[in-house]
Amino acid sequence: MDSTNKSEVARLCQQLEQECEAMQRGLYGLASVAAHEIIRHRYQALGDYAEELAKHVGQEQAVEIMAVTYSEKVG
Repeated sequence: MDSTNKSEVARLCQQLEQECEAMQRGLYGLASVAAHEIIRHRYQALGDYAEELAKHVGQEQAVEIMAVTYSEKVG
């Protein structure tokens, strides 16, 4: 994997983490009154990042990265 590809994968992984953290705050944190639409949007964004990540690392690894990230950040 070239350095540009590694950088893009790192960026996408960071985006996944940020979305999961935002979801966790929306589901359990101070923003627990978050609208269903906001949570749905976060899930859609996760899917979009996972699809983009799959282009760089393959579908199986992208799903694994997303599952681990979601588990760690959302719980």
